[in-house]
Amino acid sequence: MSALERQALKSKIGGLPPMPPSGVGGGVSKRNLMRKKDYTAVHWDKYFDQKHDVQVGESTFRLYECGTSGPVLLFLHGGGFSALSWSLVSSTLCQLVTCRCAALDLRGHGDTVSNDDGDLCAETLSSDVGDVVKSLYGDEPPPIILIGHSMGGAIAVHTAERKLIPSIIGLVVIDVVEGTAMESLNSMQSFLRGRPSTFKSLEHAIEWSVRSGQIRNLESAKVSMVGQIKRLDTQETATSEMEQDCGLELSTSGSRVGDAIQEEDEDGETTSPAESQQSSSSDHFRTPKPTVSIVTENSSQYTWRIDLGKTEKYWKGWFQGLSQRFLSCEVPKMLVLAGVDRLDKDLTIGQMQGKFQMQVLPQSGHAVHEDVPDKVADILATFMVRYKVAEPRDSFQRSFPAC
Repeated sequence: MSALERQALKSKIGGLPPMPPSGVGGGVSKRNLMRKKDYTAVHWDKYFDQKHDVQVGESTFRLYECGTSGPVLLFLHGGGFSALSWSLVSSTLCQLVTCRCAALDLRGHGDTVSNDDGDLCAETLSSDVGDVVKSLYGDEPPPIILIGHSMGGAIAVHTAERKLIPSIIGLVVIDVVEGTAMESLNSMQSFLRGRPSTFKSLEHAIEWSVRSGQIRNLESAKVSMVGQIKRLDTQETATSEMEQDCGLELSTSGSRVGDAIQEEDEDGETTSPAESQQSSSSDHFRTPKPTVSIVTENSSQYTWRIDLGKTEKYWKGWFQGLSQRFLSCEVPKMLVLAGVDRLDKDLTIGQMQGKFQMQVLPQSGHAVHEDVPDKVADILATFMVRYKVAEPRDSFQRSFPAC
């Protein structure tokens, strides 16, 4: 029996997917992951100072904040993620420079409750961002830098181009490029069908996210995955559940999931960094290969907060024309990528003409800001210090060039 056949058999009988390759973005090596079995979820207040529920019309948007002075960095997450994916970056950034970080749960995601969760067109989502800013700060908002990842990066560009925030002073887009994004849409439904549809516990979801490579940093996964799933029985978000049961064991399975799962044996196959880069060079989203569900349906307690498969009709609208929209925004701009293969023709020309800054963090996955949050925080801090919109703290030592 080949290694591939052995892995397929293990998946069918409930085994976890192989662990992602180790490296700069790998977060945890196979040896360290075997030793560290704690997949217990972490509450958001370890990284953020406070949360707000911002009322806009009939919708209530969840916002997490840290920092007390300086410009506001408004973070927009990717499709299927939540504001909690910015936890580690926000906490680290406030230690490097004087700033305020605000992470928003977009419509249909996290703990935001909207009047129409199903309307995820670019115009609606970008209008939501503008409305939240106006509700928070009135007609004279503080200087704001918009930062978005994947879908959130596209929405940040739409928001900036439509001039929905009068005080915007910067735009940062993380791992989303029009050309490669549009190419990847054809395979998105296949990827989504390959993900586990349910999880038997919150810890099991966290372990899957790390073992599959969706999030390559265990510390980030422990706070981020909480915002991505909800209870099957009550439809209550895992974030809300933690609010009610903070400090208690979240798993109701009667045992710690990390201790109950068998580790990879010597025959367990892992992909080398070189193989991983080669196999995903054309995959804009750098998503893990599809895997079967790791639990049986009758033991499931959690499912995804949003069914991304049902949002397909909006995908092209998020990314079509994105490169030219990005280049047309008249504010300092930066593009952070997991690999140079992401650049399309328009952005390649624009980068050569010096129309925006670019930073590449190779070997990280699509969730760059979660895989290597310290590096992303350094990049953002350097960006702000270069344009003299934030004061560096004593702990800030510039690690990246200014251009």
